[in-house]
Amino acid sequence: MGLDLRGIRALRLLRLFRILKLARYSQAISRLGLALKLAREELILFLAMSIVVIYLAAVGIYYFERDVQPEAFASIPYAMWWTVVTLTTVGYGDFYPVTAGGKVFTFMILFVGLGLVAVPAGIIASALSKARELTATADASDGSAPP
Repeated sequence: MGLDLRGIRALRLLRLFRILKLARYSQAISRLGLALKLAREELILFLAMSIVVIYLAAVGIYYFERDVQPEAFASIPYAMWWTVVTLTTVGYGDFYPVTAGGKVFTFMILFVGLGLVAVPAGIIASALSKARELTATADASDGSAPP
């Protein structure tokens, strides 16, 4: 018929969300949801701080590298791509600093990036521990067995 229906066929993937309905019967998924609720404010604060760090790092690398690599660091939004890749420690290598100041700045940003990965993991782990305590306490008061 000449019609390409692959895009419509991709909607079949939505059926996978039916499997997620089974999650309500799992205690582990319930605890994860409770943990995310407990840590919501900290995670929102951390996300806001991360956005500020991304912007400041993009401005910093833009001012170090714009004259040497005008095609790679053409503007601050272009520099944000480098910042996100560097802070998340992915490091695609599509463009990188070549000036001494840019390299030193990158070194500092890499250390900040390690914290951006570690801090939310710690927040969620702490919240999961608290959620486990809360569910164990609630189960003990109900007289049922601990999870």
